[in-house]
Amino acid sequence: MNDIQLGVIESKFADIIWQNEPLTSSDLVKRSESELGWKKSTTFTVLRRLCEKGLFENNKGTVTSLISRDEFYSMQSERFVDETFDGSLPAFLAAFTKRKNLTKEEVAQLRRMVAEYEEE
Repeated sequence: MNDIQLGVIESKFADIIWQNEPLTSSDLVKRSESELGWKKSTTFTVLRRLCEKGLFENNKGTVTSLISRDEFYSMQSERFVDETFDGSLPAFLAAFTKRKNLTKEEVAQLRRMVAEYEEE
């Protein structure tokens, strides 16, 4: 499940589902046409592919997610840190902050997250 990858367009399509679920497949077709310029056949092809990957389910014309948006992007972030920084979150943060300064609010939020983790 951790190896699900989405391209930019697939991500936009997935967001349509996550933001509107549960939705009927006909509503998904309408939204895909409106927001992505897709034909019905393209919508169903991509939906089938994402269902096969285990991300969504189309049950009797009702489309729902099997993995929430937050869960999906959490898995993607974890995989990125694992593959790029040998699983080291401090190495990732060091690289990230070399080019982008953290705001005081972001630093405070990170401190709260660490404190909450330590309390567990």
